[in-house]
Amino acid sequence: MDMAVEAGVIKQHLIDPEICIRCNTCEATCPVNAITHDDNNYVVRADICNGCMACISPCPTGSIDNWRTMPVVRAYSIEEQFTWESLPAELSPEELEAAGVAADTGDEAGAAPTPVPTQAQAAAEPVEPVFNSAQYGATVPPWSAAHAYTNLFPPKSPTTATVVGNFNCTEAGFDSETHHIVLDFGVVPFPVLEGQSIGIIPPGVDAIGKRHHARQYSVASPRNGERPGYNNVSLTVKRVTEDHQGDPVRGVCSNYVCDLKVGDTVQVVGPFGASFLMPNHPKSHIVMICTGTGSAPMRAMTEWRRRLRKSGKFEGGKLMLFFGARTQQELPYFGPLQSLPKDFIDINLAFSRTPGQPKRYVQDLMRERAADLAALLKDGASHFYVCGLKSMEEGVVLALRDVAKEAGLDWDTVGAALKREGRLHLETY
Repeated sequence: MDMAVEAGVIKQHLIDPEICIRCNTCEATCPVNAITHDDNNYVVRADICNGCMACISPCPTGSIDNWRTMPVVRAYSIEEQFTWESLPAELSPEELEAAGVAADTGDEAGAAPTPVPTQAQAAAEPVEPVFNSAQYGATVPPWSAAHAYTNLFPPKSPTTATVVGNFNCTEAGFDSETHHIVLDFGVVPFPVLEGQSIGIIPPGVDAIGKRHHARQYSVASPRNGERPGYNNVSLTVKRVTEDHQGDPVRGVCSNYVCDLKVGDTVQVVGPFGASFLMPNHPKSHIVMICTGTGSAPMRAMTEWRRRLRKSGKFEGGKLMLFFGARTQQELPYFGPLQSLPKDFIDINLAFSRTPGQPKRYVQDLMRERAADLAALLKDGASHFYVCGLKSMEEGVVLALRDVAKEAGLDWDTVGAALKREGRLHLETY
C-alpha cells in the first residue's frame, strides 16, 4: 500500500522554465516517456512520472530538480505547465490542510513521487515491449574524461562574446547552409570540453512579447579553443528554413547566428553538459555517428585528437566516423574531412538524397562495417557517440545491437555495460 496515494498527496516533479535551456536531454533520458514539450516549455506528466530520477543527473542546468507537494486532485496538468514562465510557489501548510491534506503528509510523501494512476493505465492490457533506444544512453561520462565546468553563466546571468569568424561550411549556392561561427570571450573565463554545449540568447521577443529563450549549440572546437591560445569557441549552426514536416519556417536563433558579422556581440549562457565527454586514456577508441550539425562535438573530439597526435602526446586509439547528410553539398566540413590522414580517422559518409543513387543512412554503413564494429564492441576501451536528428537514434542503436548479436555477443550484457560505464552517449533532437 502506498501511503502517499492513500493520503491523496504526491510529490510532483516539475521543470523550472526560467532555468531550462530546452536541450531535450530530460525528454530523451526519461525511460517512461513522462516528459514532453511544446514550443514554450518542457513539462512532466504527473500521471506517468515514477520518480526514478533518471533525468536528474543528465540535466545540464539543474532545472529538472524541482518538486512540489500537491493534492492528487490538484496536480498541475501539462496544459498548465506549458503556459508557465516561472514555477508556482509551494502550497502552504494551510492550503494543503484546506485541501484535506495533513500538514506533515507532504514530508511523508518523500522525495520520490508516485505516479497518479489513471483509468487508462488501470485498464491497459499487457503489450509487447517496444525497443527503447534511449535506455542504453549513458548518463555518466567516461571514467577518464576531464572535469567539466557547467552553468558558469546561467540563463539569468549570461555573459557576452564577440564574433570573430563566420563562414558557410557547406557548399555555397544551396538553400540549406550551415555556418561555422567563432566566438571570443576576451578576458572572461569560459572553459569548455569537447562534447559540451553553450546557449545563445537571440535578441528581441516572441509573438506574445516574451523574451526569447536561449538556444543550445554544441561546441565544435577542442578544449584549447578554435585557435589554440585564444579564449574562443566555435559552433556549427544550420540555418533553419523549414520545420520537420518540410513547411517553411524561419528559425529565430539559427538565422540570427548565421547572419552575425565579425565584431558583433552575443549573449551566451553555459557551458552545459557533463556526460557527453570524450575519454582521455590514450588507447581509448572513439566511434562517432552523426548527421548534420550533430557533427559539431565530433569535430571537437577529432581536432583534439589531431592536436595531441601532432604534439606526440597520443598513443593511438582508433577514431571511426559515420557521418550522414542528404547530399554531399549539405555535409558540413566535407572539404576538411577529406584532408585528414586515413591512418588517423576511418571516415564513412552516407548520403540519403543523391540523385540517381539509392538512399543510404549511417546505420546502413554501420552494418557494412559490422566486423570492425564488433571488434570495437568487444573492447572495453571503445566509446560510442551519437549526435543528430532524433529519427536516427533508434536505427543506430538497433544496428549496434544487431552487430553485437551477429558477433555472438549478448546485447543485454553489452548494452548495459555501455550505459553503466559511460561508453554509449546519445544526444539527439
